[in-house]
Amino acid sequence: MKKFIKRFFVILLIALVAIQFVRPEGNQHEVVAANTLNAALPVSTEVNDVLKAACNDCHSNNSVPMWYMKIQPVGFWIDHHIEEGKGELNFDEFATYSLRRQYHKLEEVAEMVNEGEMPLASYTWMHREAKLTDVQKKMLSDWSAAMMDTLEARWPMDSLVKPQQQSEQHESEEHH
Repeated sequence: MKKFIKRFFVILLIALVAIQFVRPEGNQHEVVAANTLNAALPVSTEVNDVLKAACNDCHSNNSVPMWYMKIQPVGFWIDHHIEEGKGELNFDEFATYSLRRQYHKLEEVAEMVNEGEMPLASYTWMHREAKLTDVQKKMLSDWSAAMMDTLEARWPMDSLVKPQQQSEQHESEEHH
């Protein structure tokens, strides 16, 4: 049994060393300015600074590479996490979203921030500057609501809300 454990740890050590030579691509991509959030909606410097500090590493096409991303398998895990984050919301491709999706993503920004679901605790643990204060949460929530109002003012509501949301909204209006 002792020999088995020793062999297991030797094989594990060899695997950990070998995997260091395999790196994920990383999240450094060219950004098309016409596709960004800033191209779609007005973003104040203050809101932009908060988004940059707390959101962009996982929700844009360019993450700030950190030293620990070079250690495998941590780098693979973070790369996978970033791809999932960009799949949910990518601020560098926001203007390419349908109006309905833009509106919904703005709803989700406010919801996730207000409920403390974003930024993730695992991210703020290593990035203290990303931990949002109550003032920053309110600022993002207010900005998100204002941008939803902007979309509503520019386009008809039925282009912004999914049909099932419209029927739910209609039913709730009937009950009032």
